[in-house]
Amino acid sequence: VQLQASGGGSVQAGGSLRLSCAASGPILRVNVMAWYRQAPGKQRALVASISSGGTTNYADSVKGRFTISRDNAQRTVYLVMNNLEPEDTAVYSCNIVGVKTYPMVAFNAWGQGTQVTVSS
Repeated sequence: VQLQASGGGSVQAGGSLRLSCAASGPILRVNVMAWYRQAPGKQRALVASISSGGTTNYADSVKGRFTISRDNAQRTVYLVMNNLEPEDTAVYSCNIVGVKTYPMVAFNAWGQGTQVTVSS
């Protein structure tokens, strides 16, 4: 299973960006899809997640500003980031948990990180 992320970049504070991450490979089912971020000198932290049923979960620091969504047919997860702050500067990585086709085993895949830089 491979994940391809895109959409990072540099913006000024108050700007917006949209990240996307598409999964490909022998996938039977996609369960949780999530975005994590790691700022310089800090540990990787969960930004937002979305279950197969559409239940979302957000870090307190991004509630009301970020929106996670998914397209099950395209096996893609999105993160719309509005009103960005310099504190949002980090490398953002997508994570998808699901089940492969054959053999029918669980997988936990990570996409390559994409840099988001917010200047004040």
